[in-house]
Amino acid sequence: MTAAANPRTPVYLDYQATTPADPQVVEAMLPYFTGIFGNPHSQGHGFGRAARDAVEAARAEIAALIGASPREIVFTSGATEANNLAIKGAARFHRAERDHIVTSVTEHKCVLESCASLAADGFTVSTLPVQADGLIDLERLEAAISPRTVLVSVMAANNEIGVVAPLAAIGRLCRARGVLFHTDAAQALGKIPLDVEAMGIDLMSLSAHKLYGPKGIGALYVRRRPRVRLEPLLSGGGQERGLRSGTLATPLCVGFGAACRIAQTEMAAEAERIGALRDHLWRRLSQELPGVRLNGTAAARLPGNLNISIPAIGDAEALLAALPDVAISTGSACTSAAVEASYVLRALGIGEAAARTGVRIGLGRFTTRAEIDYACERIVSAVQRLSACAQPAWSNALEAIETGPAGSP
Repeated sequence: MTAAANPRTPVYLDYQATTPADPQVVEAMLPYFTGIFGNPHSQGHGFGRAARDAVEAARAEIAALIGASPREIVFTSGATEANNLAIKGAARFHRAERDHIVTSVTEHKCVLESCASLAADGFTVSTLPVQADGLIDLERLEAAISPRTVLVSVMAANNEIGVVAPLAAIGRLCRARGVLFHTDAAQALGKIPLDVEAMGIDLMSLSAHKLYGPKGIGALYVRRRPRVRLEPLLSGGGQERGLRSGTLATPLCVGFGAACRIAQTEMAAEAERIGALRDHLWRRLSQELPGVRLNGTAAARLPGNLNISIPAIGDAEALLAALPDVAISTGSACTSAAVEASYVLRALGIGEAAARTGVRIGLGRFTTRAEIDYACERIVSAVQRLSACAQPAWSNALEAIETGPAGSP
């Protein structure tokens, strides 16, 4: 691979972990660090009102991307806080009459840990398994809902394997049973169409840095009709309709809004381009790597996600170490310090050995064909080097991979 064919190294292919801020987003934010620096809650003078107007414009841009009203958008520090507020807030507000939560085993850690915290406080939590394709069984979900169920929480798109949940079907089920439906849409926002009305969603967690916005800002959609009531996590000045006290970071809000505005116009074309690059990468890897397998369904998947098990490497960490100029990951960035195999991959029913060989490759807005070809060559070369010293683990991994959904994403 010549330098001309690959003008940009190292190659970044971890877009599910985070995305670079779009230059248009940075440009939109800059004036609000210096010239328009007022506190958006200080409305007695022009500095504060200018900041407030910018925040409200951003709120409208975020709402438009998910089919919501601007008044239904509550700013948070990110999706982790939004998930905590949605799950703990709804459960605690309705505790007197309902004390049961339903979720799935492949949810983000902040959802699972929020549910665990509630369980320790006396709530009942049903954590449902997923099928071999990574999707929840709707019949099993329906059976898990009881008269005491207050909330169902199922993520829109999985952060590791990229599978997209049947949100509209879950929404209809929850609405028919009178249960709140929360979805963690941090990975889905700006990548696939979302409509809170059409999908029957009551609470939706969002994050800016997954769609080319700044880190440190997110939002929670909270339905107003019929009204969803939450108990706040923070005590303070009562900002954000009393649901999230604290001074808003105007530049970050503006950046989040700008990122959503860009996604509104570019999402369809971008998904087509990125999906084509991903399919090209998968074709090459599946042809050149023995025993490689796709994790999660190919039919309903984020366009930029490819999660594969490569049994020849023995352990995914060895592959990452052998690729200093290609950024891929072994799973969620939020659990990357853990040395055990991915809990998401294990939930699909593949064995421990196969789960240890799983890698996540994330493509995004700034990924080029040259980068994909370069990364493919580097990955194949590294696997070939590693395979000679990983034969026992390779054999175990091949035995552990069960027959299931595989093929072209």
